[in-house]
Amino acid sequence: MSPRDLWAEALHGIGTRPTRLFLTVLGTVLGIGAVVVTVGLAQTAAGQITKQFDAVAATQVVVKPDKGRFKGEERDLAALPWDGEDRVRQVAGVVAAGSVTTVDIGQAAVTTAPVNDPSSAAQAAPKVMAASAGLLDAVRGQVVTGRFFDAGHDARADRVVVLGAGAAQRLGVHRVDRQPAVFIGDVAYTVIGIIDGMHRVPALKDAVILPASTARQELGAGSPDELQIRIATGAGAVVAHQAPIALDPNNPEAYKVQAPTTGSSVQANVQADVNALFLALGGVALVVGGLGIANVTLLSVLERVAEIGLRRALGASRRAIAGQFVIESATTGLLGGLMGTALAVLVVVGVSAARDWTPILDLRVAFGSALLGAVVGLVAGAYPAIKAASIEPVTALRGGV
Repeated sequence: MSPRDLWAEALHGIGTRPTRLFLTVLGTVLGIGAVVVTVGLAQTAAGQITKQFDAVAATQVVVKPDKGRFKGEERDLAALPWDGEDRVRQVAGVVAAGSVTTVDIGQAAVTTAPVNDPSSAAQAAPKVMAASAGLLDAVRGQVVTGRFFDAGHDARADRVVVLGAGAAQRLGVHRVDRQPAVFIGDVAYTVIGIIDGMHRVPALKDAVILPASTARQELGAGSPDELQIRIATGAGAVVAHQAPIALDPNNPEAYKVQAPTTGSSVQANVQADVNALFLALGGVALVVGGLGIANVTLLSVLERVAEIGLRRALGASRRAIAGQFVIESATTGLLGGLMGTALAVLVVVGVSAARDWTPILDLRVAFGSALLGAVVGLVAGAYPAIKAASIEPVTALRGGV
């Protein structure tokens, strides 16, 4: 048989059973579609991960006192200055900066009224923290209601506080227009605002926050625990080098700087994990599609034993018989690959549009998946083709032509 005759016979065999063809192609469509969808969503999700790393992690620097050992005890090599915010603002690339520290209030209670009720259930008091005026901007916080204290409150050591959203809920403070007060021990502090969204310092959400000078004067707060710095994208290396010098030119080694690098290993690991997971799921779906093609092709061979025997008796070679079934299965796989790829691209674009993402799909994956369908069909049809080619004319005719 010439190649043209072989193709004609294969296409005729495919078209004689449209319902079975549809079901077989459907399995391949689902398999190839699953692969393309999972790879496309993996690439799109990796793009979103990259975007988040660039938007947050790549623009945040944290400075803390470095640790050293003195007589077997670990201590800070130096204290962060309370005016560190003003010092690092002079560094190129710094957008905002603010200091924060936890204040030890001993046994003092944090309440909205100085009432001692022995019968009431004991509740854990919110943390008390001190911050400089620039902290909210440095950690990308948001004012829910009221306002954040400014440099004037800090300079005058005013008795004002700002509540994190969690602390406000725990204390029952939901508005500040009537100047509610929070008592730390027996001392009243006016609540001027409620804030949220401080993802870089989660402890602030459940804290009562005082101006730094107020905490030092009223509660004896020590030096800041850390300095939060928001930087311009790409300025991490410069700020990491210059911030310790700005804080203490004579002893910059006393500070530890956590700054973003240009290539984040965490980002790469997350992307690799996401890709591996989705590829594994897509591979399973593709195997299922291939088994469907193999099953249907083998069934077709069993149903057409008489036809195969008659053709062998009329002179058809084993190679021609095997080639016909291989072409049928490969063509079925190709059809499923084309349809599955087209459907998968629409799914990736639709999901990305619904999530307000930027769809990302390698064109090599899209075009290669269609050919992958043909390869899967070719492999799946190999055994049925060999079985068809091994049928002898006499055996087929004895089966009852």
